[in-house]
Amino acid sequence: MSLAPAQHRVPDDDHDDHIFGVRVPAPVRVWVVPFAVLSVAAFVMFFLGYWLDARANPKAPGLWRLVTHVEGTEAVGILGNVGQVTSQILGVAISVVAIIVELASTRYTHRITELFFREPINFAVMGLFVIAGLDGMWVSLLFRDGFVPTAGTLIAMLLMTVSTLLLLPYFAYVFYFLNPMNVVRRLRAVTLGAIRVAERKSSRIALRISTYQRAAADGAEQLADVVLNAMSNHDGTIAIASVNALGELGRDYLDVKGALPPDWFTIAEAVAENPDFVSMSQEMLRQIRREESWFEFKLLRQFQAIYQAGLNGNRELCYVVAIHTRELAEHAFAVNQPQVVELCIKFFNTYLRSTVNQNDVRTAFNVFNQYRLLAEAALERGQGRFAVDVARYFKYYGQLAFHKDLGFVLETAAYDLCHLNELAFDLASPERIELLKVFLQVDKEGEGAAKEASLKGVRKAQVKLATYYLLRGDAPAAREVFHDMRHEQPVRLASIRDEMLSVSSPYFWEITDRGTNFDFISDDRKGKLVEFFAWFGSAIPSQRVSLVPAEAQPPSTALPDDVASAQLVR
Repeated sequence: MSLAPAQHRVPDDDHDDHIFGVRVPAPVRVWVVPFAVLSVAAFVMFFLGYWLDARANPKAPGLWRLVTHVEGTEAVGILGNVGQVTSQILGVAISVVAIIVELASTRYTHRITELFFREPINFAVMGLFVIAGLDGMWVSLLFRDGFVPTAGTLIAMLLMTVSTLLLLPYFAYVFYFLNPMNVVRRLRAVTLGAIRVAERKSSRIALRISTYQRAAADGAEQLADVVLNAMSNHDGTIAIASVNALGELGRDYLDVKGALPPDWFTIAEAVAENPDFVSMSQEMLRQIRREESWFEFKLLRQFQAIYQAGLNGNRELCYVVAIHTRELAEHAFAVNQPQVVELCIKFFNTYLRSTVNQNDVRTAFNVFNQYRLLAEAALERGQGRFAVDVARYFKYYGQLAFHKDLGFVLETAAYDLCHLNELAFDLASPERIELLKVFLQVDKEGEGAAKEASLKGVRKAQVKLATYYLLRGDAPAAREVFHDMRHEQPVRLASIRDEMLSVSSPYFWEITDRGTNFDFISDDRKGKLVEFFAWFGSAIPSQRVSLVPAEAQPPSTALPDDVASAQLVR
């Protein structure tokens, strides 16, 4: 089936959540709610204990007096315990955090450690633990000659209480931060942030633009690393979310690309030494520099690595990569970046080459669908030259697969070219003649039953297009298809006709990714199909059964004048 991009979207972990049906921002859910619950519970237990003791002893002092009037000896002992407890809490926090962060960085990407410790909240919480411990010990030194630092003691107790109550919310924050979906979102945000900072910088600023180039390239690599590691750990949802993040990053980049300084597009040391560029020839680097497309190339390289890793195993990732490559090209149309469209086409061709080499027919089936949608987008935007290029590549890679005994790939390419020609006709595209010419060159003779069946599928696609032309009143275009087929074997032509007439459902009878039946045509087109095959005259066998409603049967149609004498031989 033709999958819309949204069907492959796996949303990142939402910033908000619901508590008792009320939408609550993530910071409130992670910090405020647990802290408030723990604080209330702690103070309720404290007040309950005092109330029970006060009932048992009517002469007990008031609570406020007990809290604000402390004795020196007892306070010193308490403050010593405060420092010890706080130090132990800090040790527990550091141990747990170190283990969790290390496990997450090993599982997904080492960048997690850097991102985590750069977060100000970690410094604030750890700093509070340290301050609470130090304050308790220093206040204990102030007890001299009857002097009791009551305020200092209360502050030390308050700091110890707050740091203790924050321990569990802090752990909740750590787990929230290290949620893979949040890591993916944060990597994308940090990478885009580096690009947007570069947008505001120039070569006159002390901070060199290459710093931001390196940060952007590293961010793209880290997102790809998350995908590859998630694939090895069978975390499909995380892998798809990371691919989505790469695709969104590419489109966001195109939106700000026009505001970037000229130095950004220079292939500086930070870019030239990157693994995706280091082996390139100088001519290739110069071309990328002329096209100002090094970052798009970097992103698409990550897509290529993910795609090749997913062949014959994680096909869903291959489909999502194809979807985002198409969307990047379509966005490039919108922001007038034709060189990016050409780059995306090159990578689509690279995907197909890898797919054919790996004999992955199912992936080719879906990638051709996305590639065709890109060509359709080009036609709709008046950029038909790209559609013609794509059609030629369809023919090339279809025939390449055909000669590797992957005949269904050629058949798939033929049906997609049929659909592309129909759209070109509807749009009255200037390239429709060239597209038809390419389509009629798709079939090549082969040997063996499998190849024969595939070539038959190509002919069916061409016949299907001819019926479309006839239905739209363009008989000369339909006759172009007829001229191309007039030397076909009569038995084969009759078989094509009868099989196409017998298909009654637009949906395939098995579960497939597209879901449609390639051979299906509507009843009005079936009538045109009979009309088309009537042009072959008595050279082909008559229909075995009348499979077309009487009202859809065409009138008797004579052969075209130029082929009236060219009767086909059985």
